[in-house]
Amino acid sequence: MSSIPTTALGLAEHGLPVLPLLANKRPFGLCRACEGLVCGGRPNMATPGPCACPWPCHGWAAATTNPSVLASPQWTVAWRRARTIGYHPGGAGVTIVDLDNAAAVDWARTNLPPTTTVGTTRGEHWVYRGTMRSMNAVRPGVDIKSLMSYARWLGPGTGTLAELPDVARALAEKKPTAVRPTPRAVTVPAPAGGGQCRHRSPAFLERGISMAERRITEAPSAVHATVYRTFLAVLSAHGRCGCLTEAHIGRLFIAAQAKGESPRHCEVAWSNAATALGM
Repeated sequence: MSSIPTTALGLAEHGLPVLPLLANKRPFGLCRACEGLVCGGRPNMATPGPCACPWPCHGWAAATTNPSVLASPQWTVAWRRARTIGYHPGGAGVTIVDLDNAAAVDWARTNLPPTTTVGTTRGEHWVYRGTMRSMNAVRPGVDIKSLMSYARWLGPGTGTLAELPDVARALAEKKPTAVRPTPRAVTVPAPAGGGQCRHRSPAFLERGISMAERRITEAPSAVHATVYRTFLAVLSAHGRCGCLTEAHIGRLFIAAQAKGESPRHCEVAWSNAATALGM
């Protein structure tokens, strides 16, 4: 059986931009030199920007077919930590219709033309020739992975690669659902001692919400996990003193939905974060 770096190099030779993934399909986080994007890199944009970082730390934008980069000392270290191989579908000129469950697979068999199909742990990847914008939850159990996204390499699959159909493109072109924040008010005890809440400062609270919005907006990948962790951080800092209003929560939901999260996913993530903190 080929090793992960050997397999990755072979895929790159066939034009597939690859990157190492950690456990749970996570890409490597930004290295210290690139934290806060001080390097100038922009992993959530169409190109990595001027960043010349030698590490594979810009999510999907780090994916490459360059054999010198793949075999560099920094990437060699990363491959040793990697658990699987990721690739940038858009960079390879393809789009993946990611079907997460049996119902989604049934929908695809009825509505999409046959193409190369790859089995996953929960469903199937249907791969088409052509690129489009990536978006999560375009319909129940269906994500689109193409430009500015990455997917796990699960093998070449079976079937003949077909052209990306209009019905798939239309999934990401539908108008976004109107944002109607509906999280329940966070009911928590008053601050100990009954003193004035330090978060009442408008500047302090505004800075915290703005940072949370930016963290979600700039997430290059793993959007579900980023949204949950951000909600958790906001509730941890502001949820026990009565600072948060529906307007603040709505801003976070809007940022998450702009990254492709559904209103339902937002509500579940918020509820799970509150539960994790005992609220």
